[in-house]
Amino acid sequence: MRILCTNDDGIHARGLESLVAIARALSDDVWVVAPHEEQSGAARALTLANPIRVREYDPRRYSVSGTPSDAVMMAVHKLMDRRPDLVLSGVNNGQNLAEDVTVSGTIAGAFQGMSLGIPSIALSLARFQRDKARWATPEAHGPEIVRRLLKSGWPSNVVINVNFPDRDPADV
Repeated sequence: MRILCTNDDGIHARGLESLVAIARALSDDVWVVAPHEEQSGAARALTLANPIRVREYDPRRYSVSGTPSDAVMMAVHKLMDRRPDLVLSGVNNGQNLAEDVTVSGTIAGAFQGMSLGIPSIALSLARFQRDKARWATPEAHGPEIVRRLLKSGWPSNVVINVNFPDRDPADV
């Protein structure tokens, strides 16, 4: 299974490390295409007036000078030799609930994948303090949640939104 990982917190975000760990627990074919820098609140914006610059860090790991939607579009249409089977977006440093989902770049990355016909899941981590996020929680529980979601399936016009609580993994 080919997995595309993206986010809205940028290529160097700690949450992207957690997302890649989740993806690698599911597949050996993991690609990362994320914004150069934080794009929180970008919603589904696309970069239309400026060129999008791409930086390659490693084979299958890139950043783009745009939004999460740009990252998914560039990955699928320009960087990958074939489409991913799954798009994972996150792990966002903060929950994505209620009206937050309408402006979330994390949700937008997954939404862009869904709009291209690719099953897509957004993952976020609730936290009480931004600098004290418990990344071990999504890393511990994310692979099994994604496996269960893939096994059960969902309609092609739906984005799955997963929020992990601000708790130790053993308490979840």
